[in-house]
This record gives sequence, C-alpha cells and structure tokens, in this order.
Amino acid sequence: MTDVRSGRPGRGTSDEEREVLAAAGTPTARREGRWGAVGMPAERSKDFRTTVRRLGDLLAPERRLLIVVAAMSIGSVLLIVVGPRLLGQATDIVVRGVRSPGGIDTGALRNTLGLALGLYLAAWGLGYAQAYLLAGVVQRTMRSLRAAVERKINRLPLTYIDRQPRGDLLSRVTNDIDNLAQSLQQTMSQILSSTLTLLGVTVMMFTISWVLALVALVTVPLSLVLMKRIAGRARPRFMEQWKHTGALNAHVEEVFSGHNIVTAFGRRREVEARFDAENAALHDAALRAQFTSGLIQPLMVFLGNVQYLLLAVVGGLRISSGAASVGDVQALIQYARQFSQPLTHLASMATVFQSGIASLERVLELLDAEELSDEPARSGDVAAPTRGRVAFEDVSFSYSPDQPLIEHLSVVAEPGRTVAIVGPTGAGKTTLVNLIMRFYELDGGRITLDGRDIATMDRAELRSKIGMVLQDTWLFGGTIRDNLAYGRPDATDDEIRRAAAATYVDRFVHSLPDGYDTLINEEGDNISAGEKQLMTIARAFLADPAILILDEATSSVDTRTEVLIQEAMGRLRANRTSFVIAHRLSTIRGADVILVMERGRIVEQGDHDHLVARDGPYKRLYDAQFAGSAHELT
Repeated sequence: MTDVRSGRPGRGTSDEEREVLAAAGTPTARREGRWGAVGMPAERSKDFRTTVRRLGDLLAPERRLLIVVAAMSIGSVLLIVVGPRLLGQATDIVVRGVRSPGGIDTGALRNTLGLALGLYLAAWGLGYAQAYLLAGVVQRTMRSLRAAVERKINRLPLTYIDRQPRGDLLSRVTNDIDNLAQSLQQTMSQILSSTLTLLGVTVMMFTISWVLALVALVTVPLSLVLMKRIAGRARPRFMEQWKHTGALNAHVEEVFSGHNIVTAFGRRREVEARFDAENAALHDAALRAQFTSGLIQPLMVFLGNVQYLLLAVVGGLRISSGAASVGDVQALIQYARQFSQPLTHLASMATVFQSGIASLERVLELLDAEELSDEPARSGDVAAPTRGRVAFEDVSFSYSPDQPLIEHLSVVAEPGRTVAIVGPTGAGKTTLVNLIMRFYELDGGRITLDGRDIATMDRAELRSKIGMVLQDTWLFGGTIRDNLAYGRPDATDDEIRRAAAATYVDRFVHSLPDGYDTLINEEGDNISAGEKQLMTIARAFLADPAILILDEATSSVDTRTEVLIQEAMGRLRANRTSFVIAHRLSTIRGADVILVMERGRIVEQGDHDHLVARDGPYKRLYDAQFAGSAHELT
C-alpha cells in the first residue's frame, strides 16, 4: 500500500479483538453484530455503575478462569476463617490444663495447632495460585484492550485525530491502560477475598456468641456510610487528575517534538511557564484525589480500634460472668480484627479502583468515538487494470459546517496526464488530493476513478493504486532499506537500489558507513531534510502506483537537486495520472493542465503558455515569483 499516512483498515478483525470491541459497545461491535453481555450502547459511560458493568463485559472472555479464581478465593477464605476458631480451642486446652491436676493435654494441643498450621499453609497455596491466574487474566484483558484501541485508531477519521492532542491520545493508550491494569491486579482478588472474609467471619462470630458478634458489628454501618461518601467524592477528583495528566503529556510531546523551534525563537521561558502551570494543575488535582481517598483508611483503623475496645470490655464481663470462655473471647477478638482488616482493605482498594475506573472511562471515550463509514464488501472478481481517470463531479467539502471550503467543484484528470494545482495558501489544494485518498468524506457530489465512485471502493484497495509524496516528510524508526520498501514490503534489494538510483538517493547512501542498513533514529534527524524528501520520493517510485500525488515534493531540496528530481519525476510520472501541488511555478511549467484555485474554487485552468497569455490569476502568481528576479538581473 502506498499511502504512508493511513493504516491498513482493510485488515480483518480478530476474534479476540471482536470480543473486546463488543464488550466496549463500539460502533464496530454493532456493525459486526457483537454486543456485550448487558447490551451496553455505544456511548460514553455517564456514571460509575455503567463503567463497572462495561468493565465486567471486557472481562467476560475470561469468565471460566475468573470462576476458578473465585473458587480458590472461597476455599482460601474458608480455611483462614476457621483458623481463629482452632486457635481459640487451643487456648481453651491450655486454660483447662492449667486449672486441672492432670496438666495440659499436649497431644490434643499438638493436633489442634498442627491442623491450624495445615489450614494456613493450604490457604497460602490457594492464594498463590489465585494471584498467578489472576495476573494472567488481567494481562490478557489488557492486551486485548490495547489491540482494540490500536484497531480503533486505524478506523478513526482524520477529523477526530486532528481535534485531539497527540499527547492526550498517547496517555489514553499507555498511561490509562497501564493504570487500569495495575488497579485490577491490586483490587480484583482483594475485593473478592475481603468480601468473602467479611461474610465468613460474620458467620463464625455468630456461631461463637451472638451477643459479642453484635457488639463487633456496631461500627459497620458507620464504616459503610463513610466509605460510600468518601468514594463518591474521590471519583471526580481522579477523573480530573487523569485529565490533567493527559494535558501535561500533550504539552511535553509538543515541546519535545518542536524543541528546535522553541530554542530558535527563544521561547524557553514561556514553555517552562506553561509546563509549570500544567504541572501545578496536575499536582493540585492529584493531591485532592489522593487526600480525599486517603481519608478512608485512617477512619477505618480508628473504627476498628473502637470495635476492639468494645469487644475487650464486653468480653471481659462475659468471661467474669461465666457466659463465655477465654478461648471464645480470644477467637472473637481475632475475628473482629479479621473483620476490620478486610474493611480497611476494601477502603484502600476503593481508592485504587476509583482511579482505575477513571482511566477506563477515558479509554472507553476513545473506543466510543464515531468511526469511518462501513467498507463495501470486496467482490471476488479480478480487478481490471487501473487506467487512472479521476473525475470530481460537483464536489463539496468543508472541515466545519460553518466554514465552507470547496463548493460544487467539477474537474477531470485524464489517464496519463499531469495535473498541477496552484494557488494561495488555504485555497484548498492539499484538501483536493486528500479527498482523492478518502482521508475525509465528501459533503456532496462524488469522485470517480475510471468511472467508479471511490466511496464504493474499499479504502485499502483505493489507496493501493495511489502513491503520495508529502511536503511533510515522515520516516520511521528502522533502516534506510526498510523505509524505502515501506510502500512495497516484498521488493527485492535490486529493485530498491534501482529506485534509489533513479531518485538520487543512492548517491548519499553510499557515503554513509552502513549504507542501506543505516538506522534512521526516532526523530529522523541523522539525515538532512532534503535527503529525507528524496527518500520519500524513492518510496513512491518503488511502489509503482497508477496515480501519483506530489504535494510540494521538492520543497526541501536545493536548486541543483531539484533539477535532478524533476528529471526523476518525469520518469515517475510517465504513463501515470499525476497531481502535483507546487508553490514554485517553475516546477510545473510542463504540466498538461494547470488548475488555479482560490477559496476552494477553480478559477482558471489550462497549460502554462495559455494561462500566462490570459493575464489572469496565474499570470499574477507567475509575475510575483519571477518579475522581481528579472528586474534585479537587469
């Protein structure tokens, strides 16, 4: 595929990704007939409960392992809650032995303590296995979620990408998903085991003494009320925290990408001031979120101490009256501690879980974004060779409804001809070729390729017939060979070298220590801007497309190299329909047709000599570039 700006949207969705997309309730899930277990519509979650339900849908493919994990957790909790009862029995054996002439029954004591030790070891083993299985469940779910987000980005229209700061999008894909993974890893087992522990401990306390059990449960209603109120206040604060995290990432990404410009224009102080402001906003938001959620644990500890004090007083009175044994009271105090401990865990896990849900809402907002329109089904017929006739028929387009750009435009590019597009900045030149690529959808009219409406064509099929060289060059991390073959991965080394030689890339590659194996760094700044542009031209040359689009393809090369590139372009454009956007009119004098655009309309068209003779807008552009130079020479 020769379009290096777009992904490969024609690729099929895997079953695993469909499960995730279905659970997330995205438009793609609706089109493919896959819905989550609760039939959630594709909209951003409005409250905590909705997001938690959608989280359950995301975890649905792992339901079998989750059942196993839950069974292990139940077994582990049952073993743990029996332990204090056995220890209470051991205490009673010791007390009875001290009071009786026969002494302590060491055999019974040894058996009871051995049984308790065995139960605790078995509980540890189940907990270890549970943690291992749960880690796999969480990481597989996050892997599928990341894959779904990546696929989603490839299906999003450029209008959505244009409106989003890159740093914020990166934060959703990386920071938010990582935070969700950590939250689930920490909370899923803790919430389940803590809840089961509460139930088990409650039952065991009532089997020992219902009076002391009620005393132990006196503080529970107050604990639940405080947890609910504090958690309700914490969630919006966590949303604010992650929102500011995305804003800070967007600023840092922008500044790092434009570091040379910041330095050249001496804007370091302004950049630092803005960073300080964003960083301070994140600090304040994080402080509010962490402080609010952090109130839960100390409150639970305080209420647990109150519970312990009440049990000690009432239990002592029960022992003195003979209504309870020392072992029973000891067991109840241990159970009370076990009861307050899971409450404290639930309180602290509520903090982590709130943060994870806040991140999940940001990811779901991305997954719920409106996608590109459906791709038409590919027919099994062998495609006819592309002639390259491109026709705009009454085309209208605007980036925003209140600002019309192109209105009722009609023009035809015949096969094998070179169409040059000129005009002032903002006239719609680049927009015109972007519409051919279907980077944006039309508001009205249609564009046809060999008489076929491109809106009825699969995007991958359409873009495979088009080669595009942009003014903004883009190279990927990898070798020079990899970058040249990006539009045609199956190209042989000989074909790569021939394309490089035809576009004068071979000249500077041989001067590099590793030749075609030279690595391009992430910023692509270890070769010059002109060399990068030559490489993008060679990439299009190697792809051998039926239609060629050149958007200021020689803007970064010197005059001598431009002459050589024009020769290469002449060979590249041979027998191809070519669209050439240029500000330097010297580069398009030999075009078959020159379209002059102003405010989204074609105001003139013809060849160079014809347009110069008409003394219209093209003549004014031509004179503006060359009249001054001619005057200086005279």
